[in-house]
Order: sequence, then structure tokens, then C-alpha cells
Amino acid sequence: MLGKTALVCGAGGFIGSHLVRQLKHEGFWVRGVDLKYPEYEATAADEFIVGDLRRQDVCERVIDGRFDEVYQMAADMGGAGYIFTGEHDDDIIHNSATINLNVAEICRRQNVERIFYSSSACIYPAHNQEDPDNPNCAESSAYPAAPDSEHGWEKLISERLFLAYNRNHGMKNRVARYHNVFGPSGTWQGGKEKAPAAICRKVAIASNGDEIEIWGDGLQTRSFLYIDECLEGTIRLMRSGFEGPVNIGSDEMVTINQLVDMVCAIAGKRLQKRHIPGPLGVRGRNSDNRLIEQKLGWRPAQSLITGLEATYAWIESQLIRAAA
Repeated sequence: MLGKTALVCGAGGFIGSHLVRQLKHEGFWVRGVDLKYPEYEATAADEFIVGDLRRQDVCERVIDGRFDEVYQMAADMGGAGYIFTGEHDDDIIHNSATINLNVAEICRRQNVERIFYSSSACIYPAHNQEDPDNPNCAESSAYPAAPDSEHGWEKLISERLFLAYNRNHGMKNRVARYHNVFGPSGTWQGGKEKAPAAICRKVAIASNGDEIEIWGDGLQTRSFLYIDECLEGTIRLMRSGFEGPVNIGSDEMVTINQLVDMVCAIAGKRLQKRHIPGPLGVRGRNSDNRLIEQKLGWRPAQSLITGLEATYAWIESQLIRAAA
């Protein structure tokens, strides 16, 4: 096999499938692995293995040699409607932790030097995110630990796992904390979708003057990172001399109500919001990008509206296709 090689774990998912395409564009030979193929388009991987990374024998078959870059994105994951109900806590912890333990150890055995691990902003203490206007998500604020969900706790311990392999086995693993990544080809229905996709879907379905449901009062704040910038930050960190953890996210913070208004403007619709009870997560969250700018000389810069325009157009096209 000539040239550089990469393994993308979770290559059937939203970020993973986009990453495979980017690595192919850079000239890598890419193997992807996931429980399923990408849902909305064919994989760009040279080889795609459908397999369950919770199983050690599958992991051994997938990681059968030394890859130049391994990206570990496979996880039991979803939006607020999946993570914060409490109904999936055991699966989230067991499934994701088992995958991470397998990937870390088998990569070590195969002398893989560098794994990128996608952690999450959900690791940050809930008490630092009670003020929607001034959430504290600086990397140094992670401890004393108090994440708002079992998903956050699992991500935090898995960060420690990959960094422990750096200290104890001389690896060069990299850890990033993603903040609400969105874009085309992401989950947009079924309960695991995140806020931008869910709102784009609701707005696209609604007729002008209709009412759409919003969980909570809509004053909770978030920032959202477009997929292209997520990939750039991911690859920059992977090939840098900094192990992290570091935030990869936008610092353009908006309320959920503002997010709805932006999507309505894109669609050219006037809609009413009906606020209903629902899983919310923390009151405020925004990426603190001082450390990534200091260490990598880069920070995300694309406006939220630009990413929403592309995402809305794609979700609208999916609805039209489904109705045809």
C-alpha cells in the first residue's frame, strides 16, 4: 500500500463520512468502519468495514497494521432528545467506553502512534453554564468535574484514557472537544438530530404563518460549528505538536429563539414559536477559542448564517425527495 494511510472509526456517521472524503482529497488511502454505511451518500473510503467496534475481534480485524492517522469518532451519540432523557444512559456509557478501550489498546499493539479522539463540550461542569449570557467553557474549567450528562462523564474519562496512553506508551494522541457540529448529510429526523437540523426540518415542513414547537423558553444559548471548519480544526490538531484537550467550536453564540429566527429568514417564512417542555441540557454553552488560537494559530471564522443556508437547502431537498 503506497502513500499515507488513515483509519476513520465512525465513518458511517455525519462527521466521519465528511472526514473520509477530506482525507481522500488529500491523497490518503482510507479505511472506514462503522455499524452502517453513510445514510445519505456513498462512502468515499477505499475500504469500508461494517462492524461493531465494541467487539475486540472486530477491532483487531479493522486495526490490522500501523496507520499513519487514526480518527476515533465512533460513539453512541445523539442530540438532546437522546442524551438528556436518561433513558439511554447505560448504553451511552457502555457502548462508547468499550469502543474507546478497544481502539486505544489495539492501536498501541499495532504501533499506531497517533489517534485523534473526538470528545465533547458536554464534559464541562453544568454549574459553569447556568448563565446563558456568560457560560464558562475554557478548557481549564473542566475540573473539578461535574458534567451535565452521562455522555459528558464518559467523554471525560475517555479523554483521560487517550492521554494516559500518551504518558505511559509514548503515543501522540490528540483530544478535541467538539461544540455542536452541523451541516449537510447529518441526521435530521428520528430523535438523534441536533438543534440546527431539527429546526431546519420543522421550518421546512411548516407553511407560512404556522406554529412550530421549541423545547423550553428558547432563551438557552449555544454556538454551532459548520462541518467544514470542524474538519479543518480536527486535521490541524491531529498534525500539530499539541495534544489538547482543546475546544473545536464556533464562538458565535445565539439563543435557540434566534436560531429559529435565522432559519425562518432563510426560508422566507413567518412562523410562531410554541414553547413546550423538553430535554434542554445546560442553560448556556459557547466555545472558548483562546487556547486553540494560541496553540494552532487558527480559530473558526465562518458565520452561522452561512452554514445554516447550506444545511437548510440540503434538508429541504431531503424532504422534497421523500415526498416524491
